[in-house]
Amino acid sequence: MQVPTQITMRGLPHSEAVKTHIEEKVAKLQQFCDNMIACHVVVEFENKNQHRGNLHNTHITINVPGKELVTTRNEAEDMYVSIRDAFEDMTRQIENYVEHLKQGTGQQTILSGKIVRLFHGDGFGFIESPDGTEFYFNANHVTHPSFDKLKVGTHVHFVQEAGHDGPQAHRVKAID
Repeated sequence: MQVPTQITMRGLPHSEAVKTHIEEKVAKLQQFCDNMIACHVVVEFENKNQHRGNLHNTHITINVPGKELVTTRNEAEDMYVSIRDAFEDMTRQIENYVEHLKQGTGQQTILSGKIVRLFHGDGFGFIESPDGTEFYFNANHVTHPSFDKLKVGTHVHFVQEAGHDGPQAHRVKAID
């Protein structure tokens, strides 16, 4: 994930145990979708409802390329039940998002990485994925911005293709 997970507690004291529990849940979500950009989790407690009792509600907002996934309305008297329900809902949303990506790109997964080497004069470069794999790309594979505006360290999304000399990155797009 490009931005560290933000965890906010409203109407509740800060708890390292709850924070650790939420971070473990977020890590599991990243197994489904490795190109998550940001995640914000808000756990709130409201004791204003006379008809339903004191309820916890968990909101999760996850940014992925081209979309923001949101889950709310996971009210429960037990805070951990509210967190569990919110993450189950978000898991379904992420699975649907990933499935939609695969259908839209002919079973190709959008990967993320950063540019580690550029050869502007020759019109090619290399992208390193989070697992350390390097992908070759050339100026024809860049969709945004133009190749000559790319810099070493720029974070990008791309689609993996098999090349004659190893993995290649196609449809390279800088992440703003």
